[in-house]
Parts: sequence; C-alpha cells; structure tokens
Amino acid sequence: MNRLLIVSNRLPITIVRREGKINVEPSAGGVATGLGSIYRNQNSLWVGWPGAAIERIGSYRKEIEQTLAKENCHPVFLSQYDVENHYYGFCNKTIWPLFHYLPLYAVYSQKFWDAYKRVNIAFCEEVLNVARDDDIIWIHDYHLMLLPRLVRQRKPDSTIGFFLHIPFVSSEVFRLLPWREEIIQGLLGADLVGFHTYDYVRHFVESVRRVAGYEYG
Repeated sequence: MNRLLIVSNRLPITIVRREGKINVEPSAGGVATGLGSIYRNQNSLWVGWPGAAIERIGSYRKEIEQTLAKENCHPVFLSQYDVENHYYGFCNKTIWPLFHYLPLYAVYSQKFWDAYKRVNIAFCEEVLNVARDDDIIWIHDYHLMLLPRLVRQRKPDSTIGFFLHIPFVSSEVFRLLPWREEIIQGLLGADLVGFHTYDYVRHFVESVRRVAGYEYG
C-alpha cells in the first residue's frame, strides 16, 4: 500500500520544552483534528512545523527529530523571523482577509511575500528528503500554495494532491493579489486540487483562465 505523506503548516503535535525535557502535545486547529484519524490509521508520515522557532531549539534539535519520528512526524524547522513574516504576515494579513472578501484589510508586503517563498522552499526540501517514489503527497491549505509546483519541478513523477481549507475568492478579487500568477502556478503543480464547494472550484478555474491564460473544460 502506498504511503500517505501529509504536508501542512503545523504538525498534529507540538513540541514543548519543560524543565530541560522535550514533551509533545496535541496541536490545536482544524487540519490536525480533521486528518487525525486518517493519519493514525494509515501508513503515513506528516511533515510540518513543530511549533517552536529554531532559535529556541538549540541543541535539542536531534532529540526533537527522534521524538517526532516515533509519532510518524517529520519537522520543518523555521526561524522566528520567517514564522512572523510567513504565518503572521503573508498568511494571516494578506491571504486570510483577501480570501474572505475583506480586501481593504489585506496587507501587500514584499517582506511577507519573500518569507512565504522561503518557507515553501524549506518545506519542499524536507518533503524531498523523506518522499519515496510511490508516496501520495497530500499538501494542505493556504500556507503552502507554492509547494505543489516546487515539488513537481524537483520530483516530476510525484503524485500530488492539494486541499484548500478556506474559500477561494472570485477572480475579480483574486486579481488584487500582486503575486496572483505565482500562486496559481504553484497550485497547478498538483494532480488534483480540492475545495469545499462548487463555487470555490468555479472561482479557481476562472482565475486560472484569467490570470494564467489556460482554458479549461
């Protein structure tokens, strides 16, 4: 049976250091909760950020990797700077408001976008470090919309799926994003892209046509 490689911004468990010891706790959030049963009941490996910036990990890195391996998890270590500008910046201050039809609240920052690219590249490196030829790579949510194409470029024969856990806006709103073409091309690296509703699918394929110039049927 093929292994399922789940990739999301956060792992289903969070690393906590108390009194010099490494502990794991369940992560909060819909993706970790929703995929928990699949992850536990299938031959799978979960790739994601363990919840602590690399500056705080220090000499505990090897121990953290070993602890997570026992839970079928593989960490992507990120700097505090990239956590701030990727997650709290581009994801929460740009994509989240724009994709919820609040464009007046969206912040368009080159610094945020640069961090978003760096984090997606860091995730790509770790996916490639652990991916086997017959793995099904299942990437999740708006934090990693560049990742399908990045993996496809480096590992062309991969089986890649992507699911977006928030709305996909109409093409008129999506076109407000300065980096709209990079996002579309990133998502098109997947074999299958999933959304919650038919309307979100319609918005996506219309953005593909208007932004990237690809026809669809």
